[in-house]
Amino acid sequence: MVHVMGDEESVSSWIKPLGRLSVLYYGVGHMLNDITSACWFTYLLMFLTDIGLSPRDAAIVMLSGQVADGFTTIFAGELIDRFGHFKIWHAAGSILVAISFSSVFGGCIPCDIFGSNSSTMQTVGYSMFAAIFNVGWAVTQVSHMSMVNCITLDSSSRVVLASCRNAFTMVANLSLYAVALAVFHFRIAVTKLDIEDQYRWIAYVSIFIGCCFVGVFLIGIKEPRSRRGGEGKIHQRIPWDYWFKKVLYYQVALVYMLTRLITNVSQAFLAFYVINDLQMAQSSKALVPAIIYVCSFVVSIILQEMKWTSSRLKAGFTVGSILWILSGAGILLLPSSLYGFIYLLSVIIGVANALMTVTGISMQSVLVGEDLNGCAFVYGSLSFLDKISCGLALYVLESYQQTSPIIESCNSVMGCVSITRYGLGLVPASCAVIGLVVIYTMDLDRTTLSRPLIQPLLV
Repeated sequence: MVHVMGDEESVSSWIKPLGRLSVLYYGVGHMLNDITSACWFTYLLMFLTDIGLSPRDAAIVMLSGQVADGFTTIFAGELIDRFGHFKIWHAAGSILVAISFSSVFGGCIPCDIFGSNSSTMQTVGYSMFAAIFNVGWAVTQVSHMSMVNCITLDSSSRVVLASCRNAFTMVANLSLYAVALAVFHFRIAVTKLDIEDQYRWIAYVSIFIGCCFVGVFLIGIKEPRSRRGGEGKIHQRIPWDYWFKKVLYYQVALVYMLTRLITNVSQAFLAFYVINDLQMAQSSKALVPAIIYVCSFVVSIILQEMKWTSSRLKAGFTVGSILWILSGAGILLLPSSLYGFIYLLSVIIGVANALMTVTGISMQSVLVGEDLNGCAFVYGSLSFLDKISCGLALYVLESYQQTSPIIESCNSVMGCVSITRYGLGLVPASCAVIGLVVIYTMDLDRTTLSRPLIQPLLV
């Protein structure tokens, strides 16, 4: 009888709203992933080309990481669904991230071992650790995302958990750019060794900050229970082909993939754009991205407090898409003599990114609905499309960087066209146009999609 009462108390605590500390502990659990991801997309290509790799070789390194991430996401979701133990998976993934990421920006270890600094050896060495880093990143991401549906049954608590995680994602990105701004300002790079030293400092400090938050997460959060039915039985898992029969699955997958292409491709080429095309100071490759994330952070807080319907989802995505189309046109036409306008464009891009990301992720929730035992495949397969498409897009664009002329003084519209401008302006704007077409073919339920938050985002 005591055992039964214990189970009843456990279930009762599971359906109650979570306390603020529990929400906070969960929210910081993805900080290491977020801060290293921001560094990966913003500075990896620039770092590799600055130390002497060709644009094509640098693109191969990033592609190897994206492919490893994409495939690991699917397998990690399947294994975590089968065996549980979320915290063990999270800790193991975080260890891989910390060790391998420091190696990606810390020098070519295989080059030192074999005594060769050839471009082939450097490409293989950096690609190996890029793949290991993304395997750990994917495991940490999937285990952390899967916890939301297993920590509590209270719907309002789940919204707050996701919102808190989103807030700390912005904090992580801003932390990276604060570190980078300080490093670029106080450690001036003249030689190749100086450049390597700059990025080592950024990588090591980022890892230290992220690991501190991972420690808080692992100590503070309790191991979530498995999802169970009302009578204590495990729900029957939903087969993969169930989703392939849904038209909405393909529509949401395409919209999510396009949204991630917009944010990741633009993030990867932003640093090249402000330095090479606009001829701005080195500190601008940290300051401009920081402005984007501050604006995204503010808009995300406002959006989390709104009451969403299908029409509002479409309206929010539409506004974000239009803002990105306008921003893309501005990026393509902006001469270096008017580089100050990039700060205005950064504000617009930040708003657009927040609108498209929040609405794009909300569409995944609409797709999953009450089919929680199939959500791992949905999130995993959509993430797979995201990683592979971004990797291929960046590989193609970066491969053609070597044919793009170096612009010493871009004071006319005709002299401003470069691969960097196409990557930052034309590609995201084109994705926004396609996303607009797809979203208006969707048949979303005419119901309220999520409840407004009961308590503030930053609890």
